[in-house]
Amino acid sequence: MQALLIKNATIVNENGVRRGHVLCRGGIIERVSYEDDPAFAEKNAPVTIDAKSRLLIPGVIDDQVHFREPGLTHKADIASESRAAVAGGITSYMEMPNTSPPTTTRELLNQKTEIASRSSFANFSFYMGATNGNIEELKAADQSRVCGIKVFMGSSTGDLLVDDDAALRAIFENIRIPVAVHCEDEKTIRENSRDYRNRYGENLPVSLHPEIRSEEACWLSSSRAVELARAYGTRLHVLHISTARELELFASLTPEEKKRITSEVCIHHLWFDNSDYERLGNSIKWNPAIKTGADRDALVSAVESGLIDIVATDHAPHTAGEKAGTYFSAPSGGPMVQHALPAMLELVKRGSLTVEKVVERMCHAPARLFSLEKRGFIREGYFADLALVDMDARWTVTKDNILYKCGWSPMEGVNFSTRVTHTIVNGHVVYAEGVIDPQPRGIQLKFNR
Repeated sequence: MQALLIKNATIVNENGVRRGHVLCRGGIIERVSYEDDPAFAEKNAPVTIDAKSRLLIPGVIDDQVHFREPGLTHKADIASESRAAVAGGITSYMEMPNTSPPTTTRELLNQKTEIASRSSFANFSFYMGATNGNIEELKAADQSRVCGIKVFMGSSTGDLLVDDDAALRAIFENIRIPVAVHCEDEKTIRENSRDYRNRYGENLPVSLHPEIRSEEACWLSSSRAVELARAYGTRLHVLHISTARELELFASLTPEEKKRITSEVCIHHLWFDNSDYERLGNSIKWNPAIKTGADRDALVSAVESGLIDIVATDHAPHTAGEKAGTYFSAPSGGPMVQHALPAMLELVKRGSLTVEKVVERMCHAPARLFSLEKRGFIREGYFADLALVDMDARWTVTKDNILYKCGWSPMEGVNFSTRVTHTIVNGHVVYAEGVIDPQPRGIQLKFNR
């Protein structure tokens, strides 16, 4: 592997912004030097990139994606979506278990890992899915390789749902790695669905999605998860917070509880609000639902303040044909990995966030909270996972530049003013100015547990 030198960069790392240079060798960051070292700045390596003051950040770590392989590869696959991810500055991802078959055993987990080992352009790990009856499989999971256990407390896309109280308690009591929870109250959703179907029939307006997948459904389930985590000392990670009300749960945590109970918000809940349903329809139908502008603004503020720990994508593609169905037939979810970092940096340009907080929530916090081995920071001795960003590059999302296998994006037509120009995975330049290295460079993530 050739040495790589990135010089004259604006390095955003560990709550600081400094001009500097990074030398990578053998897939590892060998040296980080700053502008007070002019001799180093004059050096060259077999591969040298003059950043010309562009931002250099740690590669983004996405703790929630659905890449649809195995079994659902007409929507997406590991190769296609990881290619899109590196084009968006994402160098590592943690993939969810609601594939076909769902990843609920160690054998199925190993099969998925083998696929990724051959085809992933970014580094990878996989959640094991919880069911009402697989607690022994979950307890036997390799803590150094499995990012976490996924629990659906409310049903969503796929067939995974833990609705037995004894099974849920057993998971919270016995699992010591992160328990990542989809929090929506199943009883509330079913009652709301029945009532709205009776009133509107199958052609229910998608704008009513946040009334079916309501604030109350989210609150009941999230508060239950926090209650169980407090009772059993669980390492709980609440996924895709979508309401201002749920933030109260995390504001009330003690300092000790904050080490064990963490939260995530997703790009679509920071970018869209319920006024966008009229324009975008089912393309922004996600679970949990995108809610009000007040909810969105509260979530953005919570990202900046630190009340929310991690920003992720919940990348969950479906075909355009599937999304074109009626409200009840169209699946929830949409693609996002290619456009997540540009969207967050657009919020920086608008003054809603600082770039340091974007790096903290998308790079540092996922590495720290999941105990990732030597990733998520620009540090000597760490893996060379990096993204170079031009903060003054205007472009428009069009069908011609969308890389998802499904071929569409809810961001189509958005004008961004920032662009990822280069992505480095394990010291390899995997994406450079629109060109993707055809050789997959991702490896399995390891966790220090």
